[in-house]
Amino acid sequence: MAGRIPRSFIDDLLVRVDIVDLVDSYVPLKKTGSNYVARCPFHTEKTPSFAVTRNKQLYHCFGCGAGGNAISFLMDYSHLDFVEAVEDLADFVGVQVPRESSSSQVPAKKNNTAEIFQVLEQVAGFFIQQLRENDSAKVAIDYLKTRGLSGEVAREFQVGFAPDSWDTLSKQFEAQQLIDAGLAISKDGGSVYDRFRGRVVFPIRDRRGRVLGFGGRVLDDSLPKYLNSPETAVFHKGREVYGLYELLARNSKPERIVVVEGYMDVIALAQFGVTYAVATLGTATSKEHLELLFRFSTEIVFCFDGDKAGREASWRAVLAAFPSLRDGRQIKIMQLPQGSDPDIFIRDQGLEAFEGNATSAQPLSDYFFDRLGQGLNLDDMEGRASLVNKAKGYLQTLPNGVFQELMLEKLKKLSRVDKLDFFQKPTTLGQARHKKKQEDTNLSPVRIAISLLLQSPNLIGVIEQKEIHWQTLNFPGIALLKKIVEIIEEHPDINLPRLIEYFRGQDEEKYIHIMMNHDFFISGDEVNEEFSGAVDRLIDQGREQRLDELIAKERASGLVEHEQKELLSMLASRT
Repeated sequence: MAGRIPRSFIDDLLVRVDIVDLVDSYVPLKKTGSNYVARCPFHTEKTPSFAVTRNKQLYHCFGCGAGGNAISFLMDYSHLDFVEAVEDLADFVGVQVPRESSSSQVPAKKNNTAEIFQVLEQVAGFFIQQLRENDSAKVAIDYLKTRGLSGEVAREFQVGFAPDSWDTLSKQFEAQQLIDAGLAISKDGGSVYDRFRGRVVFPIRDRRGRVLGFGGRVLDDSLPKYLNSPETAVFHKGREVYGLYELLARNSKPERIVVVEGYMDVIALAQFGVTYAVATLGTATSKEHLELLFRFSTEIVFCFDGDKAGREASWRAVLAAFPSLRDGRQIKIMQLPQGSDPDIFIRDQGLEAFEGNATSAQPLSDYFFDRLGQGLNLDDMEGRASLVNKAKGYLQTLPNGVFQELMLEKLKKLSRVDKLDFFQKPTTLGQARHKKKQEDTNLSPVRIAISLLLQSPNLIGVIEQKEIHWQTLNFPGIALLKKIVEIIEEHPDINLPRLIEYFRGQDEEKYIHIMMNHDFFISGDEVNEEFSGAVDRLIDQGREQRLDELIAKERASGLVEHEQKELLSMLASRT
């Protein structure tokens, strides 16, 4: 990376954004009183329990407990890391993300992602130009025509051509930039040569349209047939899929996404009207791939080649999918005839047949148990026991929920075993509510103070009016309360969404999220009184604790002069 994102920019970003507008662009909200509500996007529910509060600039689900500020929402909803969420939020409000340069050293060029993105974009344009203008590109054009590719689809996917030369790019661009972008390979003598030569090239773009790398297909019988860019500072093939940008440009919320094996499968399907296909980049389908795709659709269909390798790829993809199968998500497997692939199938059978097969594809549950039961005789006890043993480990990777329970019920039915319980039972809603009631009635003064100060940082004025000797307050939570006080004193205009960011990734983050959502059902002057009372009780507890310490020491070993005076003063103040 080019440097850290300045804290001041994050604070300013959270001030600029309106969380209601942000969330509403992902989850349609309905105004109810002072809040905006919807069904929670993070768990399945029949009635809305997800609330967004404009005056606090926070969201909170009273069902599953999800909550936070605008950055947290993007991280949770789109499965982004912190930096990606900040970049998305900056895009939403129309500002650029600045970076801090290190004071100790100048960042190496290889970590300058802006330069890498720039050279990748320029090279993509150069390859397109070569396909149009280079005389040697005729073989590439002929190949694309034999595959039935139209000029319109070639332009949409920015298909290009890399001439069969060792130094085409190095003559046009700086060598180190090409190496950093994965476009050139360095030799021992210090010279470089082009990675992609004599190939049709396919730019791999992220969902923002930025070129991350390339895939290239040879135009003769040489190997490897397909070549991908290597891992770079901007390209991680285990996290990206080909065709996602083009898919989302046509439909940001597709009903389903079809996952295929190759670039030409994606392009051929788009040519025939299936504009919701993507391909993994020479790697097995991973949990990261699926989490990315589930951001945009609740149904994913695996459609791999109809050969042994394709069938094995389907099975591996299904197993990789288990940890991602939360309620509301669905995976299907579209099995093609032997010797066929998505490109061949749609050319032979047509769009209607392909879409019909995708719609009626086999659900993951049926596919899983059919595959697991192959070779087993479920009419005898040994076969059924073997099925249970095989299925157990896989089912335990499923997230808790209705789908997990239904998969267990299906295994019970197939194995004819009534009592199977592989899962740790989650706390029921009634138990959770009862536990919360008990916690509410037993909140300590320090918890009350933390919760109220988080929700209303302006209460710092109450702290400033009281004489607090922090060193005498030696019980759990005081360190966190003091830290919050110090942050607010340093940033007097801070609000809760900005305050949360100071604890992101810290040990206290989980506790902060619990306490910031506590509702005391009070307002106005009552908040000040409750907070002031909690602080007074903290001070009193500190005094009592100190008094007990002095008395214990006096009995054990005696007190020095200043401790005797302190003890007498404290005893006098109690009378």
